[in-house]
This record gives sequence, C-alpha cells and structure tokens, in this order.
Amino acid sequence: MAKNKNRDFHEYIMGDVFSGMSGVTSRAMFGGYGIYKDGKIFAIIVEEKLYFKAGNSNKAEYERAGSEPFRYTVPNGKVFEMAYWELPADILEDRDELPRWMEKSLAVNAEKKETKGKKK
Repeated sequence: MAKNKNRDFHEYIMGDVFSGMSGVTSRAMFGGYGIYKDGKIFAIIVEEKLYFKAGNSNKAEYERAGSEPFRYTVPNGKVFEMAYWELPADILEDRDELPRWMEKSLAVNAEKKETKGKKK
C-alpha cells in the first residue's frame, strides 16, 4: 500500500509540480525516486515527501523554514542523516520560488566537488 502512495506522490510531483520544467526526470531508487535536472540529482522522493539537496550554501534556508533532513535507520538501530532536506510546502506550491530552490540544490553538487578538490 505504501508503495502505491509513494508512486501517486511521485506522479503528482513529476506531473504537476515539475511539469513544464525542461530537463527534469526521475528514476526509481531504493524504494523512492531520484529527481534529476539535466542528469544531475537534486532531489529525492521518499515516503511521500520531497527532499532537496542541501549544503553549506542553502541549509540555513531549510532550517529557518522548520524543515527536517532525511533520516533513515539501519537494522542495528543506527540513524543516518543525509544531505537532503524536506522542501517546505509553501515552496512546493510556489512556481516562482521553486526554480530558485532547485538551482540552489543543483549548486550543492558543484560545492561538494570544490570541497573534495581542495582536500589534500
């Protein structure tokens, strides 16, 4: 049943929220979906929630909005937190702000590459 709900939410996100945005695609992964713009992942759908990638440049916006990061628990009870934060509901419905948040999430990919390149 949960898989059907997640699939319905995925259809809503791809068919309504991201409709008309060129280059936005999705792929099933680990019981959820990865959302891509021109082949670069910037969001995930898990358990009927949309999470955008966050990093040093945009994490504070999610915190101010009261969002939570995506967390999962492994069988031994350890909890892992990923660099994806739930997209605030008001942004999800805002056709002007949504592309800005999407671009900031895409920029996190470049931010992470720069950080890796600086480590020695």
